[in-house]
Amino acid sequence: MIDPRDLVAKLSAEGVSLYCGVPDSLLKAFNTCVGDSESGTVHVISANEGNAVGLAIGHYLRTGTPALVYLQNSGLGNVVNPLTSLADPEIYGIPMILLIGWRGQPGVPDEPQHRMMGRITSALLNSLKLPWSVLPEETEKACKEMGEAVSLSLSSKTPYAFLVEKGSFTTVEPKSGAPVHRSPSREEALVKVADALGPDCVVVSSTGMLSRELVEYRERTGSSAAMDFTTVGGMGHASSIALGIAMNEPELEVWCLDGDGSLLMHMGALPVIAQHAPRTFFHVVFNNGVHDSVGGQPTSINQVDLPALARSAGYKYAATLSSLDDFPGEMTALRAVGGPTLLEIRVQPGNRADLGRPRSEPAQSTMTIMRALTERARS
Repeated sequence: MIDPRDLVAKLSAEGVSLYCGVPDSLLKAFNTCVGDSESGTVHVISANEGNAVGLAIGHYLRTGTPALVYLQNSGLGNVVNPLTSLADPEIYGIPMILLIGWRGQPGVPDEPQHRMMGRITSALLNSLKLPWSVLPEETEKACKEMGEAVSLSLSSKTPYAFLVEKGSFTTVEPKSGAPVHRSPSREEALVKVADALGPDCVVVSSTGMLSRELVEYRERTGSSAAMDFTTVGGMGHASSIALGIAMNEPELEVWCLDGDGSLLMHMGALPVIAQHAPRTFFHVVFNNGVHDSVGGQPTSINQVDLPALARSAGYKYAATLSSLDDFPGEMTALRAVGGPTLLEIRVQPGNRADLGRPRSEPAQSTMTIMRALTERARS
């Protein structure tokens, strides 16, 4: 296994002076190392992977040194454009290292949303004409190949990609952070929201722990999940999916249950929602300030006044809760004003250790919600 501290030291010795990207569970130990303020690295957790590539380009233009962009392979979709139309050797020719967690690697069990990208990752890198290799799972070899890759990236003016297999890095424990202020858990807040919605609402939940908690809530209470769409992949797109449903659903309320990292990833959806959403569109953001599903790395949400942002984007009403005491009144206010409206609920990071995973296939969810909505329209 690779000691990520040694790999970071090698990268720094090779002139890599910026680390940026979107965290991934396979890269958790590496992310912990570059996020340590004592490591001497410059580290930026980006809103999305394309942002990170743009940052790496600007960094090289000013410093002449390459950056490392880290991402899960699902994020390759967000970097295709800046890699091919900007960083490519035939365009601006920008050196950088891409460190990519290989989720859904063929032969390695993983969640359904990673299967397709896992199968096509190597072919996609070939199509992008990127030099790439699988990072060796031994520290000395990994450091050697990383040094060679940095040299090739600089001499050929090209990005170089490494795929990281599951279990490649040794564990690195993060240093204790600042104490978390008392606020409800995400699951406590989710239960409050779900209880308040009742059975006659469409619910679109964001990828990660939130959707897993919603599935368990349905199973535990015996309430119907027929009109739930749990967005297990495609981080950042739940609100647009909810908008697409709401624009074609004349009667039922449509509730998007979102996360702060997800909202940040595609924040440009907010004014589009404001422009097109009907009054039955409601947006709830569970804000714990971290990327919870991949290791708890911080997001940049503390730079944002979410209610002010939503209102400036055109939402009719937006508010924040740090406790659930005022929750009933805010739900009444949301519905009285009518959508698009937004409620930010500040919650604690973390989740139950025994939290389960959805047992049904995503395609089954598609058929279930479409059937339920069609039958509702006929009744």
